[in-house]
Amino acid sequence: MRSQREGIRVGVVGVGYWGSKHVRVLRSMTDVAAVVSIDQRFAGAANGRAGAGHLQSEYADLGQALPAIDAVIIATPPSTHAALGLQAIAAGKHVLIEKPMATTTAAAQSLVDAAGAAGVVLMAGHTFEHNAAVHKLRDIVRKRELGQLYYLDCARLNLGLYQTDVNVIVDLAPHDISIVNFVLGSRPTTVTAWGARYVHPDHEDVAYLRLDYADVGVQANIHVSWLSPDKVRRITAVGSEKMAIYDDMAVDERIRIYDKSAMAPQAAEGPLSRVAYHLGDVVSPFIAFAEPLVVQDQNFVDCIADGSQPSTNGNSGLTVVQVLECAQISLTEQRPVALVEVAQRSLAAASRARDTAFAGITPA
Repeated sequence: MRSQREGIRVGVVGVGYWGSKHVRVLRSMTDVAAVVSIDQRFAGAANGRAGAGHLQSEYADLGQALPAIDAVIIATPPSTHAALGLQAIAAGKHVLIEKPMATTTAAAQSLVDAAGAAGVVLMAGHTFEHNAAVHKLRDIVRKRELGQLYYLDCARLNLGLYQTDVNVIVDLAPHDISIVNFVLGSRPTTVTAWGARYVHPDHEDVAYLRLDYADVGVQANIHVSWLSPDKVRRITAVGSEKMAIYDDMAVDERIRIYDKSAMAPQAAEGPLSRVAYHLGDVVSPFIAFAEPLVVQDQNFVDCIADGSQPSTNGNSGLTVVQVLECAQISLTEQRPVALVEVAQRSLAAASRARDTAFAGITPA
């Protein structure tokens, strides 16, 4: 058994656009002894090939690489996440899975259960929860600097990139779902979704979600699109006294706080045309920014080394997948869907699977 003091060997499964960023970050960490790239493009190449500088091996599939690694980061298409994660966990490896952790609640729950039984770290790749600007937005909301929070409005838009295995909700919405859960310190009770397929014949490319957080009395609206002329990464928080915007595209002013509000007249004062408006200053607080992916991957490595739980653990990933599944049902059945309904469906499916497995066992 290797000591973690020797450094952790991390494999990255899928070294495309996002996986290659993980490789770059991991190679800069002093407590990572080796970075192993795992991708089908390496089929036929000499496995175990050392790269320049930091040791880096290349393998065509996860099974071949398992003896050479202690942990795995999975950055492959979402439909493959659960199977690869379970394969790594079964081999006793720590796992970080990019968003979404799985495409169904049942699969996400199986990852959580397997990691718990194996005693390994399971982390969801909710990168924005490691973003200093998102932390600042959370602090602003929780300290009630905006007064009573009315609602959150999220927009994540761009022209593409179209995915082949999931729709725009599964591709883009996990970011905003995890951010809103983090900012509110809660999880939605019901989800309502609308969507349309304009270009892609099988998957929605534009969608709207409404998340109701009954325990805190707040709604969050999420607009995601692969069919927009501008790249937008923005969350607006509206309160009774002030408003705030987190704009990830505004590098120098990711957070802006607006001393603006609207005040309804008292019932005796007449119609709503007499609404009063308060207009004040706009402030952009200083944020000591660090690359979120670096913070996330360092947290993963630290948790492996000291046995702690990551801030975005398996249950965090499970909640996001439950919201996504609610959204998918809502799209099909055109109604609000409660998270408890999805959880119950998952338990029922697991029970049926166990009954089927036991039915196939004959007494000795």
